[in-house]
Amino acid sequence: MENLLDFTGKVAIVTGSRSGIGKATAVLYAQQGAKVVLAGRREMPETQAAIEAVGGESIYVKTDVMDEESVANLVKVAVDTYGRLDVAVNNAGTNSGTIDLVDYPTEDYNRINNVDARGVFFSMKYEIAAMLDLIEKGVQEAGNIVNISSVAGLIADPGMSPYVAAKHACTGLTKAAAIEYAERKIRINGIAPGFTASEMTQFWIDNPEMCELVASYNFQKRIADPKEIGYVALFLGSDMASFMGGAVIPVDAGQVAH
Repeated sequence: MENLLDFTGKVAIVTGSRSGIGKATAVLYAQQGAKVVLAGRREMPETQAAIEAVGGESIYVKTDVMDEESVANLVKVAVDTYGRLDVAVNNAGTNSGTIDLVDYPTEDYNRINNVDARGVFFSMKYEIAAMLDLIEKGVQEAGNIVNISSVAGLIADPGMSPYVAAKHACTGLTKAAAIEYAERKIRINGIAPGFTASEMTQFWIDNPEMCELVASYNFQKRIADPKEIGYVALFLGSDMASFMGGAVIPVDAGQVAH
C-alpha cells in the first residue's frame, strides 16, 4: 500500500518551531522524511536535536515574522539550500494575558496582530510565490500550506479581543488564499487548536484555577499535547488531504461544537 505520509525528498518550512506545536510538527515532518527548515527569532538546539534523534535533517534560519524582509529571506534560504519548497506550516504566534478590551495596551494589540495576522500574510506571500515559481519550472508538482489558527479564530472568549481578532484574520487569510490558488496547484488549509500545552500557554497552566476552567471547555477536560495538533498538520500537508482546501479544522475535543 502506498504510504501517503512519506515526505522523503520534500522540504517543509515550520515557523515558530522552537517549542510547542511548531517543534512537534517539525519533528513529525522530519520523521516522515522531510528536510525541515526551522524558523524563529531564537536558535532551537532542542528541536534540531529531536530531529536528529529521529534520523531527520534540518536547518535553522533566524526569522522574525513581523519583518517582511526577514520572511522573504527565510523562503529564499530554504529554496537556495534544498532546491524546493513543498510544505509550509505557519505556526508562529503570540498572545498576552486576559485583559478587558478597554484596558488592553495598544502596543500589545499591535504586537499580537503583527505576529498572528501580518506574520501569516507575509509568510504566505513569499511561500506561495516560491511554490508557484518552482511549479512553473517543473521542480515540483504542487505546494501545501498549513496555517495554525486557533479556536479563537472561529469563536470568541472575553478578555482576548486582540488575539481573537488576529486569529479570525488568520482564518480569513487561509480561506481567501485557498480559493485564490486552488487552480494553481497550491492547497491551503488551517488548524484551529484548542488549549494546548506550550510556552505561550504556560502562564495559564501555572494557574490551577485558570487551567481547570480552560480545560473544562472541551469534552475530554484536558489540555492537548502539541503532538496532537502536529498530527493534523502532517495530515493536511500530505497527499491524504488531496481533496481539502480552505478548511480550518478544529482540533479541540469538541470545544467549538459545544
